[in-house]
Amino acid sequence: MSVVKVTKEQQYVLKLERRLRDEVVLVTGASSGIGAATAREFARYGAQVVLAARRVDALQAQVEAITNAGQRAVAVPTDLTDDKQIKRLIAQTQEQFGRIDVLVNNAGVGSLRSFASLNEEEIEQMMNVNLRGALLATHAVLPGMIERRHGAIISVASLAGIVAISPMYSATKFGLRGFALSLRREVAKKGITVSVVSPGYIRTAMSTGSRFPMPGPEVVARAIVDLMLHPRREIIVPGYYMPLAGIAQTFPALLDAALSRMRF
Repeated sequence: MSVVKVTKEQQYVLKLERRLRDEVVLVTGASSGIGAATAREFARYGAQVVLAARRVDALQAQVEAITNAGQRAVAVPTDLTDDKQIKRLIAQTQEQFGRIDVLVNNAGVGSLRSFASLNEEEIEQMMNVNLRGALLATHAVLPGMIERRHGAIISVASLAGIVAISPMYSATKFGLRGFALSLRREVAKKGITVSVVSPGYIRTAMSTGSRFPMPGPEVVARAIVDLMLHPRREIIVPGYYMPLAGIAQTFPALLDAALSRMRF
């Protein structure tokens, strides 16, 4: 009798498929970049994925790509700067699927311009999309997760939430990171995992024009989905940014001197 050997990679895939089969996953900012890649990765392992973003055509294109691959996904166009639309997103998802098992707070906007050059509308938009929208979405899904004692909340912050690079963008990402890390402690005994993913430079529309070499968004998507098997407080992606984060927290003056010589 022949024995079929299962590789470690095959075992990993099987574990993810068992963990995610029929789970309801809501991903914000899912029309492109990290959000779109994350939605595809969850769907690949059998999750039912709800994609939310402002750009209707781009959002629908991502859903069609997933469903054409034989997987399950729906689009709910949503502007996270609008409180009513956030409530509608959560209500519509719960009405259609009965619950939300995983929330990925990924929506984000940024700017390379100086803080002084931003107008009030731009400041407000960044605060609302990057931070306030994530807080409100999390607040809306928590009661159901607590009641079922089952759920995962994953917030995509940024290396800029550890290393202060851009005043406005870093402010929102520091805030999101602080929120998630403290929420993790608050719900630790309620069956809910909370994690922060802090990407460095990733090849997305937001990083267009950057002179740094960058991996694609798939590396972040894989790290996010891996948290379903191995929940952690925070991960930095790619891992080679970890020393920079360590220097920022241990030797901030040294980092100040280095960054003052660079233009972002």
